[in-house]
Amino acid sequence: MQLQKLSIALQKSGKLSDACMVLFEKCGIKMKVSKNQLLVQAENFGLDFIFARDDDIPGLVENGICDLGIIGENLLQEYNVDTLKIVTKLGFAKCRLSLAHLKTITCHSVKDLNGKSIATSYPKILSKFLTENQVKAKIVTMHGSVELAPQIGIADIICDLVSSGATLKENGLVEFKVIAESEAILIKKQDNFPDSKQILLDKLLLRIKGVLQAEQSRYI
Repeated sequence: MQLQKLSIALQKSGKLSDACMVLFEKCGIKMKVSKNQLLVQAENFGLDFIFARDDDIPGLVENGICDLGIIGENLLQEYNVDTLKIVTKLGFAKCRLSLAHLKTITCHSVKDLNGKSIATSYPKILSKFLTENQVKAKIVTMHGSVELAPQIGIADIICDLVSSGATLKENGLVEFKVIAESEAILIKKQDNFPDSKQILLDKLLLRIKGVLQAEQSRYI
């Protein structure tokens, strides 16, 4: 009889990936990961890890290729489907999606965005924000180096992820308005798991909860 397993999609490289590895290590889940290995089996838990591009993870979970995924909350908001849900927030990789402009431009309110062009990698989130605030602006979709857009004349404003704000300052930008908050989240499909998989998920969540509580206790 084959033992039931859960599969989980993780970002294959980057800060979020590194933080996930630390989380699972603290959860007591052992695995050996080589540099270019994309499928790894946990040695002491019914869990298979699939390493993928972060923007591919929602689709892998939605299409049932993976049971679970860990992504930034901003990515789920941008993916914008009703078939996925947040199982739990993980308390790390916290950042915000913000509007920013060059120091030479002045924005006193959201209404000052009317008629402006805004560069972003998150057009759906930005479009929703502009619609809710009754602002008409041109959205310029970019897939990297968004901070450069105002300097090279692609857009007047940018809408990008901000953590410490250092990158904005280095590029002469001023943070103007936060439009969304984000942190790492564990996601799954809305569909219910079979009992065998749900038992595994409950065990995994118990370990994650223990790690998060221990982390919080350190700062109290």
